[in-house]
Amino acid sequence: MAESTYQMHKLNKPIDWIVEVPGSKSMTNRALLMAALSNGRTLLTGVLFSDDSRYFLQALRDLNFEVEIDETAKTVAIVGQNGQIPVSEKEIYVGSAGTAARFLTAMLALAKGCFVVNASEQMKKRPMKPLFDVLINMGAEISYLENTGFLPVQIHGIGGRLPEDKMCRVELDISKSTQFLSALLLCAPMVKQGLQIDITSARKDGSYIQITRKMMKQFGAEIHFDGARYTIENETTYTARTYSIEPDVSAACYFYAAAAVTGGKALVRGVTWECMQGDLKFIRLLEKMGCSVHETPNGIEVQGAVDGKLKGITIDMKDFSDQTMTLAAIAPYADKDIRIENIGHIRLQESDRIHAIVTELTKLGICCEEKEDSITIHPGTVQAGVVETYEDHRMAMAFALTGLRTDGIAIADPMCCRKTFENYFEVFDSLCTEKE
Repeated sequence: MAESTYQMHKLNKPIDWIVEVPGSKSMTNRALLMAALSNGRTLLTGVLFSDDSRYFLQALRDLNFEVEIDETAKTVAIVGQNGQIPVSEKEIYVGSAGTAARFLTAMLALAKGCFVVNASEQMKKRPMKPLFDVLINMGAEISYLENTGFLPVQIHGIGGRLPEDKMCRVELDISKSTQFLSALLLCAPMVKQGLQIDITSARKDGSYIQITRKMMKQFGAEIHFDGARYTIENETTYTARTYSIEPDVSAACYFYAAAAVTGGKALVRGVTWECMQGDLKFIRLLEKMGCSVHETPNGIEVQGAVDGKLKGITIDMKDFSDQTMTLAAIAPYADKDIRIENIGHIRLQESDRIHAIVTELTKLGICCEEKEDSITIHPGTVQAGVVETYEDHRMAMAFALTGLRTDGIAIADPMCCRKTFENYFEVFDSLCTEKE
């Protein structure tokens, strides 16, 4: 595979794939943070090793946490300091990892000491101000080292306990990213008198917030939510434990979509309806588009639409928006328009994902309509071309699906997928060439 582009090869028959995917990125980084804040040695299994998680792990090591890594066994052991940071002065680098940027910023702002958080040029453009504002109101001192409201920053932390003994109360807008709320919730045990978070935006909850709450409960920290307010009681702590991370359902969805668009079938090992990740909703969406879904002892299996003829649909993807690109990449092969709604927040992620989708599909000869928070994609005949990926891992992985049905599709900068699934195209290669 060339470094600059990945040349897809059209498949002339339905797929029949059994796949293993890495551990969940969202769960891995949440578990790493809670392990570091717990009261002893935590062993994590099924860990995702990718650019994002390695930045997170290196940051923890830079902060002098005791970290043991075994990539072959997919395990990480971390000795937590019960909400304390082992050093009081350090600079960390979070790369392009949004979860690392938000989670570690909150952790350092609530710790005792002076820290610098630096990031890649891509991450420096992503929103951080709502989180900064809350942390400043709580008493942290944050100095912007380049652009106001963005990384990099210098942080003088508040040292865990705030000046008053009564519960700390803050307000937060999560319209731009629910990661701000996850960051505060995950770090709330550092606030020993308890924390109450009132959500001021129309959006109050989301699938990733639900993952945060469930995982915190598994680590011994209970959150109370009344529909608009999150409360963590005083003296809440995390309990060190052995914790197994689920397979990444976001990654699994690319293979399920491959089954959908080729009329074949794909089984992803370990993905079940018991998984807590919101992208399970994408599997139900494929059912509505003409696929059938079966749960087997080894994992969920998707049988694609007959001859890959997918049904058009209008769908609200707010709670599983990471699959917007996946749906867009197979939308040209539907029998009617695909309209994806309530996704305006994805303009502020690794790329302006709405504009990127429309730009690349238009280059491939597909008519689209771009709105502030929606896309309409009209079915048509896909033309050969090179898909630009905008340093966005999900653009790279999703548009590989388009090449399963059309000759001459190439993916530029395919290795940007290292952010979450570093051998994705190697897996794709092996699957596409087996049994030929």
